[in-house]
Amino acid sequence: MQPVEKIWLDGELVAWEAATTHILTHTLHYGLGIFEGIRCYKTDRGPAIFRLQEHIDRLYQSAKITRMTIPYRPEELIEATFDLIRVNGLDECYIRPIAFLGYGRMGLNPIGLPVSVAVAVWPWGAYLGEEGLTKGIRAKISSFTRHHTNVTMTKAKVCGNYANSQLAKAEAIEHGYDEAIMLDPWGNVAEGSGENIFIVRHGELKTPPLMAILEGITRDSVIELARSMDISVREENFSRDELYVAEEAFFTGTAAEVTPIREVDGRTIGPGKPGHMTTKLQQLFFDVVAGRDPAHEHWLTYVPPA
Repeated sequence: MQPVEKIWLDGELVAWEAATTHILTHTLHYGLGIFEGIRCYKTDRGPAIFRLQEHIDRLYQSAKITRMTIPYRPEELIEATFDLIRVNGLDECYIRPIAFLGYGRMGLNPIGLPVSVAVAVWPWGAYLGEEGLTKGIRAKISSFTRHHTNVTMTKAKVCGNYANSQLAKAEAIEHGYDEAIMLDPWGNVAEGSGENIFIVRHGELKTPPLMAILEGITRDSVIELARSMDISVREENFSRDELYVAEEAFFTGTAAEVTPIREVDGRTIGPGKPGHMTTKLQQLFFDVVAGRDPAHEHWLTYVPPA
């Protein structure tokens, strides 16, 4: 991680190294916090944040689902994000808003605990590696199952939910793979440890429905981009063996962007390199975030001057 100068914490810009919290912070012990992942891209018109409003809206939806009250208006977090990008002199970065239950008491009851909010920004390149973007990555079906919809809230981006993802990610890496693919409780392909997944079968794009997965904003963007190019998109369940015989496969996510999958469980996907549809969608996505696609410029929020 590359430190920058300032982090926004509970309404103030503080030094990176001073953005700390007490060891008995409630969320550290019990995991009930919510967060977002957002990217800001360099464009000819200056730094532009991809689908900022949708990410902030999802943060507040996560708060509603988890019964957490964020003590700031969405507009304040948006302005804090602008301030951070300007004060840290960044033309592109990753953005991490987080709301968490603070110091006050221990025990499982979260009601009445203070809620702290922070926004951090820092430079962060390709999540699964630059080579992964160009050549594709190797993935493993995880032995860890994606959460059941009634075990935890799968539409909320909850800190504690990612313990499951960390176990899956570590298992994949320890077996020599780049990323994990998790099945849902019914045995269908769900998503990666932190990404949504798409496959191409018989010339159609398929992605799991929203039943047991996070409602990915990049996922939604890719579906819209595909349909704008008259690519058929089906949101339906598919099995691991259908994934094995897919012509193409790729991950989407704020961190992963559009990352091709060239191998799953030792089985080559398609020709073992990014396919035509994946490459086309990846290029269009990067055109959008770089401000080169007027049709989707409404997805970009340009950071205003101070």
